[in-house]
Amino acid sequence: MKNTLLALCAPLLALTLTSNSTPVAPSSAPALHCQVPCGIYGDQLRIDLMMEDLTTIEKAMGQLTAFQAEASPNLNQVVRWTMAKDEHAQKIQDQVAGYWLAQRIKLPAADADKEAQGKYLFQLALMHQVTVAAMKCKQGTDTAQVGKLRTAALEFSRGYFNEKDFEHIESHHKGDHK
Repeated sequence: MKNTLLALCAPLLALTLTSNSTPVAPSSAPALHCQVPCGIYGDQLRIDLMMEDLTTIEKAMGQLTAFQAEASPNLNQVVRWTMAKDEHAQKIQDQVAGYWLAQRIKLPAADADKEAQGKYLFQLALMHQVTVAAMKCKQGTDTAQVGKLRTAALEFSRGYFNEKDFEHIESHHKGDHK
């Protein structure tokens, strides 16, 4: 009886699954804050997350460099560290585009003074430097790119946050934070 019931249900299940479902690709996009706008922002948190990603990239580069010295490196570990490095670099690029550029760096009004326009261009230039340095982190193991990324992120923070908030950020992420 069980076998007969299974035999009758299997074609129905197969038909249901193939006709009513659409293929779903796994999402590789990071969970960014909404773009509703809800007014809930965590700018310092975003910088902290960026710096955490930087530290992971730096560690991955160190591991990959160490593997190069080995006679027979574990290729599984090489692949895993490479993927981690690239994933964290991509997270930085996604955060810059989806959070900072889309939501937080505001285009000044057409009649804005030169100072407001200059601040806007300064912030755009620094976030561009962050994005390019993140891209270059994906391309190899040159830790100088991590340094450039960290410097640009801290310089952006200096111009974006008030003095007290920047001092807090800088105290955690001067480059010796690992």
